[in-house]
Amino acid sequence: MPGELTEKVAIITGGAGGIGRATAERFVAEGARVVIADVDARAGTAFARTLGDHAAFRRTDVADAQQVRQLVDFTADHFGGLHVMCNIAGVSGSLRRFLDDDLRDFQQVMSVDLFGVMTGSRCAALHMVEHGGGVIINVSSAAGIDPGTGMLPYRAAKAGVAHFTRCLAVELGEHGVRANCVAPANIATDINAAFDKAAVTRLQPLPRQGRPDDVAEAVLYLASDRAAQVTGVVLPVDGGMSTGTPQAPAGGRSPRPK
Repeated sequence: MPGELTEKVAIITGGAGGIGRATAERFVAEGARVVIADVDARAGTAFARTLGDHAAFRRTDVADAQQVRQLVDFTADHFGGLHVMCNIAGVSGSLRRFLDDDLRDFQQVMSVDLFGVMTGSRCAALHMVEHGGGVIINVSSAAGIDPGTGMLPYRAAKAGVAHFTRCLAVELGEHGVRANCVAPANIATDINAAFDKAAVTRLQPLPRQGRPDDVAEAVLYLASDRAAQVTGVVLPVDGGMSTGTPQAPAGGRSPRPK
């Protein structure tokens, strides 16, 4: 269905790279006008330029509520509205196991990964409620769905995103605002560069590493009218990892998350 987002205006936080960048490209290809929000002004400005008149860049730190409010105002002024809010910006924080973690990254992780999603959702929803509804799509992680070791502040923040999104769907449904969540895992982005590709793909039934485009396709579906009756969903994009770990080869041991 070409042109699925024609006449729609979207904000994509974290849009200068990774999943955000892939989502922006996909949205513009489907006719949307997109504001790319990111703390990396150089990369964001250059990327928006490649997308032409259907894109604009706004430097935004999602941990700053005032900047997020200004982002929504800028979008409405520049493109005449806001129909889709994609809260994708995130940081991973420390990879340390809990007993070795002094939690020095806790505030930053919570401020970007959870508070940033909440304030982005609220600012967008305030506009959408006054203008006939809209769609909010938040990015959690498989780490926020399934228990595991290491990165506990990140896991806690992403679990918060998933539950917050479901609560948001209950609160905003009467206003015509849908809220859904995508939970990726093992996607080939900078945030996952430290992990062994072969090791992580052994944890999932599909033996291929996901790409940012795979997540962008899920976000596009949730943003489109094809998902008009879908709200409160947490959609894993993880090669089946959250469903179960494949059987180890004969004589081997089944891998487990570390």
